[in-house]
Amino acid sequence: MNLENYLPVLLFILVGLGVGIAPQVLGHLLGPNKPDAAKLSPYECGFEAFEDARMKFDVRYYLVAILFILFDLETAFFFPWGVSMRELGWNGFLVMMSFIAEFVVGFWYIWKKGALDWE
Repeated sequence: MNLENYLPVLLFILVGLGVGIAPQVLGHLLGPNKPDAAKLSPYECGFEAFEDARMKFDVRYYLVAILFILFDLETAFFFPWGVSMRELGWNGFLVMMSFIAEFVVGFWYIWKKGALDWE
């Protein structure tokens, strides 16, 4: 068995590790380190982490997050559509306009229902 066949795999692994580890090490070595009480305090999901586990919290945080993911995924369709617009022709244009109309109606609906209001 010839080990030269595995050289590209080894290089791929080394470059992957370097790209993953080097920025973290550089950030730790070169970045400012001035911890204070606010930076060291735990914060997650809009409420303090070290309170009663059975406390009530606002579900709107998760609603906004889910809506963001939903509309973010829908807008991800715009780039490939724009790139392949010439190959799709008028049929592709009309299909995408109906998609955009559905997108706008959905956004208008959640806006009118108050899902994006944060009190």
